Amino acid sequence: MKAIVQRVASASVTVNNEIISEIGKGICVLVGLSRDDSVADVDYLVRKLINMRIFEGDDGKKWNLSVKDKGYEVLCCSQFTLYALMKGNKPDFHQSMAPDKSRELYQLFVDKMKQNYKPDLVKEGRFQTFCHVNIVNDGPVTICLESPKAKSSTDEIKDNDS
Repeated sequence: MKAIVQRVASASVTVNNEIISEIGKGICVLVGLSRDDSVADVDYLVRKLINMRIFEGDDGKKWNLSVKDKGYEVLCCSQFTLYALMKGNKPDFHQSMAPDKSRELYQLFVDKMKQNYKPDLVKEGRFQTFCHVNIVNDGPVTICLESPKAKSSTDEIKDNDS
């Protein structure tokens, strides 16, 4: 599972010229699911995203507080193209999870983000829909995250969360 995380001043998702979701200060998360991803990958990414220390504290200390610490918003957008491999000049998406299975796992990801944070602060785009994502990057700060590959979905993923 991959995520491109951008610290944003604001972000929104537009479908057919209508804003369907928008946030102020916080993070915009573009989420890609590979055909091998599991619930363990979802749990890992949710924990990392909510606790990622990319915001400045009131004391001016940089890289000190998380979206959770600050009470900021999160905008999640599914993006199967994160697992594209280039075959010549054309992207190949065989590493991406199939749409029916990915819909279920992506929804679990969004649900767990809401369960582990404040549900009203977690927004989302529209799954499997052509949309425009407007991001006003703050910094700019862009971080790529990828879940470690577990041997099975029941394996515990160990990580240094400091």
